[in-house]
Amino acid sequence: MVEPRVGGKDSHYDIRGSAASHHSERSHMQIAQLRTPTAALVLADGTAFLGVGSGSRGNSYGELVFNTAMTGYQEILTDPSYAGQIITFTFPHIGNVGINREDVEAPDISVRGIVLRSAISEPSNWRSTAHLADWLEQYGIIAITGIDTRRLTRHLRDHGSQNAMLHHDPSGELDIERMRAAAREIPQMLGQDLAPEASRGDYHEWRQGNWKFGRGYQTGSGTGPHIVVIDYGVKNNIMRHLAERGCRVTSMAAMVSAEQIRVLKPDGVVLANGPGDPAATGIYAVDEIKKLLAERLPIFGICLGHQLLSLALGARTTKMPFGHHGANHPVIDLLTGKVVITSQNHGFAVADEALPQTLEVSHRSLFDQTIQGIRAVDLPAFSVQYHPEASPGPMDSDYLFDRFLDMITAVGRG
Repeated sequence: MVEPRVGGKDSHYDIRGSAASHHSERSHMQIAQLRTPTAALVLADGTAFLGVGSGSRGNSYGELVFNTAMTGYQEILTDPSYAGQIITFTFPHIGNVGINREDVEAPDISVRGIVLRSAISEPSNWRSTAHLADWLEQYGIIAITGIDTRRLTRHLRDHGSQNAMLHHDPSGELDIERMRAAAREIPQMLGQDLAPEASRGDYHEWRQGNWKFGRGYQTGSGTGPHIVVIDYGVKNNIMRHLAERGCRVTSMAAMVSAEQIRVLKPDGVVLANGPGDPAATGIYAVDEIKKLLAERLPIFGICLGHQLLSLALGARTTKMPFGHHGANHPVIDLLTGKVVITSQNHGFAVADEALPQTLEVSHRSLFDQTIQGIRAVDLPAFSVQYHPEASPGPMDSDYLFDRFLDMITAVGRG
């Protein structure tokens, strides 16, 4: 395998044995290319990795993060929260279940690129309708393979997530010094409002419920409470969980006003996930959330929505060193003492310092004790940093959707 060495001005690589045996023409082509790198990943600190390109060609750039999930790469790649980011997968068998038409979390693809240890696996799953490499090329996503992802992940853990340039050229023309210069000029994630570009637009009704084996996605009844989802980059599975419980679901664009929501007369509001710096999105979102809180409208925040609710209640957010990205994060529910394994994807967190008396901490990470959930003290509102809808990940936390609906009932709505 190609194992590019980290660091140094003249980053180089070794040939240490052959790649894992694959039997497709595509895989044999990648093996043949191992001695001639066709792609490069260059970090803002100058660290360079050489490997074999796949998917789309050309240049891409973004914040480089790592994801430790062992399943669900398609759901990860279609999660709008990854807008502006390049994902390093620590699990090596990416591509093994191919791509299908059902496991998508948004209609548009926001991720900027992916970094893999092994060549993209051949699909072996009855639901597969496409090869991952072909899908990446179709959507203009660059992949680099043959990278020592353990070494890269340690580097990000030691030095923090940072911007990076990714280049794929089948001819092997790789200008590392030019990439280093370009990587240093990439805007930092801190201060970026990416929600408008991740949001799928104005008023949209949603009826699709959860997936059932042998039957696909079911249609919700729509006879329950009316829930407005503010779409900062919402994952489909959030809305599926609401529809599955009989809710009538309406999604609204990221920059929606409280007045526009009020006209729809909802029974509750979900502040959805999304990408970017919550403080930047909060410039226009926080005041609207405060208006909803003043009306005692039940609110449930998820991921970015959790951060925005916290800002509206007087807390502040901070950039994490390398964030939480994976499907194996233990969290304790301080209200019940229950420990759940969660799916997470965030690079910002609600700060512990100077927490206002308007909120209390309801959940904490058992990895690093960061805040994973809050609730308003005197208002019907709560939020979690992680993803109770999973996709991918365990379903330990889907009870939070029931808690939200119980709260709606308790305040006399729905």
